[in-house]
Amino acid sequence: MFFQPNYYKGVIVLVELNLIHFIYIIMLLVVIMTMVFKKDVVLPCIFGLFLIGLTYSGSIVKAIQIIYNSLIAASTQLLDVIVIISLVVAMSNALKDVGADDLMLTPIKKIMINDTTAFWGLGFMMLLFSWFIWPSPAVALIGAIMLPAAVKAGLSPIWGAVAMSLFGHGVGLSSDYFIQGAPSIVAKSAGTNTYDIINASLPLWLTMSIVTVTTAYILMLRDKKKNKDLFTPSHTEENDIVVTKKTTGSYVVAIITPIAFIINIIIMFKYQLKGGDATALVGGTAVILMCIASIVQHNFVNSFEKVKIYLKEGFVFGIKIFAPVIVIGAVFFLGSEETAKVILGENATGLLNDIGLYISNKVTLMKGPVVVSQAIIGGITGLDGSGFSGLPLVGSLAQTFSSAMTIDKNGLAALGQLTAIWVGGGTLVPWAVIPVAAICNVDPIELAKKNAIPVLAGFTATIIVAILIL
Repeated sequence: MFFQPNYYKGVIVLVELNLIHFIYIIMLLVVIMTMVFKKDVVLPCIFGLFLIGLTYSGSIVKAIQIIYNSLIAASTQLLDVIVIISLVVAMSNALKDVGADDLMLTPIKKIMINDTTAFWGLGFMMLLFSWFIWPSPAVALIGAIMLPAAVKAGLSPIWGAVAMSLFGHGVGLSSDYFIQGAPSIVAKSAGTNTYDIINASLPLWLTMSIVTVTTAYILMLRDKKKNKDLFTPSHTEENDIVVTKKTTGSYVVAIITPIAFIINIIIMFKYQLKGGDATALVGGTAVILMCIASIVQHNFVNSFEKVKIYLKEGFVFGIKIFAPVIVIGAVFFLGSEETAKVILGENATGLLNDIGLYISNKVTLMKGPVVVSQAIIGGITGLDGSGFSGLPLVGSLAQTFSSAMTIDKNGLAALGQLTAIWVGGGTLVPWAVIPVAAICNVDPIELAKKNAIPVLAGFTATIIVAILIL
């Protein structure tokens, strides 16, 4: 066993790394290597859960139970995302049947004339919506209305997903300049104020954002040269659209749908709805619009059956996408103390937080190693797919480092915030990119791979800038 004292949330903490931590590290490496070799990671994750459960409890029976408990805990964590995606898919199917989707896309088509305008258009709309209502509900709104137009303009669905995840879950969530949830958490744990964190983050955030999205766009253009067929304007649904007779009801639904979501945005902004509250408003609106479209297209009596069908189709899609992710996420949710206690027991600690604290205590107190370690530790805490669970840790570490050497505490805390959220908020780990992957109907592992090079390029540039200015 290894014991290392450190500061966490302002108090000295004795960090213990024992066998279960090393098994967890090995399992993370196994999962990553499995992805590199393009194999499914569900089986290694199940084996890892059993091994961790056996190590922690010392009982085969308990280890078997822990596998089940971990899946339940992961399902609970992901349930809201599964439901919102399923409801949006159900609504989209209803809009398609009534022909309203094509009518709504007509004005957007004039803006999205090719893959380039579609990529940047999707991206900046995601950024704007994410700032005001957070990325999860923004994915549902943008995905339902703008994504089909982007694909029809010639943007590959996978690169549409890249734009949405990088701009929304990366650029938008890592800054959080309007709702200010992330910087406020970091500020409290770092012993400073939110404004100072935001101010210090600006040069780092700009570096990360510009380098990442520019690299992604360049890679998209390179991918276009190699795979031109992927960037051909979509015709896969046009036959369905042509045979759908447009009625007065079609136009009514096409008008009230965007209006309803615009009202959603106004309500969210006015009443400061965010996170689950904002997602609930979008989800409820999607259900109502699905019912209206069903009644318009199939009349009131027939809509009884059609609404059930739309919901079944939506949830079949949602479960189909999320089933393997629940297993994968179960392993990484062990990194969070709150979820680890649910899975392993009340005495469990967050394995990723323990590892991060231990690494921080092994760092040589020079600016370069400290900056690199803060970035790495932030990224490690993001592996649980949250992005926010590690924010108190990186804030506390910034305070600890700044008290032991001359370095900008606010900038160091902001760096940890950036890396934690870019990794865990929904750009790099497959279990965190699921909302975007699901709405774009792409493989989450493939999406994470597409994001990897741009995000790592952004990290490299940001770390260099941080070493120079902190």
